[in-house]
Amino acid sequence: MKIALIGYGAMGKIVERLAVERGHAIVSVVDETASGVAPGDVAKMLAGSDAAIDFTVAEAVRRNVEACVIAKVPVVVGTTGWNEQRHEIKDLVTLGGGAMVFGANFSIGVNLFYRIAQYAAELFAQFPEYEAFIEEQHHSRKKDAPSGTALKIKEVISRYVNTGEIAATRAGNIPGTHRVGFDGPADQILLEHTARTRDGFALGAIMAAEWIVGKQGFFEFGDVLNKK
Repeated sequence: MKIALIGYGAMGKIVERLAVERGHAIVSVVDETASGVAPGDVAKMLAGSDAAIDFTVAEAVRRNVEACVIAKVPVVVGTTGWNEQRHEIKDLVTLGGGAMVFGANFSIGVNLFYRIAQYAAELFAQFPEYEAFIEEQHHSRKKDAPSGTALKIKEVISRYVNTGEIAATRAGNIPGTHRVGFDGPADQILLEHTARTRDGFALGAIMAAEWIVGKQGFFEFGDVLNKK
């Protein structure tokens, strides 16, 4: 598969390495610093690609998605922090006949963690003496706080329990740690996911790119996993 990388920071470089290991070719790189470049110009850079993978910044996501729609290249968006534009970007993709997969986190383990946390919340909803909480930790360079992953966890468990504010820590080089806890008068149950490296995020994005080729629509990464 011919892949275009939108953004060539730490994540972009990991995607490149793993994609090549899986037999794919990186045919284009769009630097995330080119924020002043119009969507049509970005679309020209994507010509000949089977799929694009975006790990840039929230402010660039709309432009990048629009460029992919123009170029008729399906896109995987691993960038977070653009949720307030979700409906606008969904319309852009669906009305333009494009294809997009997005996710707060492309780690397979994290996406299974969502389901575990949701099931746990459903169980604890029957016992109001337990109160739920969410904690997350990331490296000091991560801009959004709380993380998109933590917000997604809150979204899935708040259907059953109240969670309060998410506790967010930014320090050092932490790849990512997320906890969901249920605290009662006599005990506490703690669920935790810890990322060891960023390779898991990159691999999930590549899997999503492999999956979306030939499709149209606006998908979450969970839709990819549901086909497994």
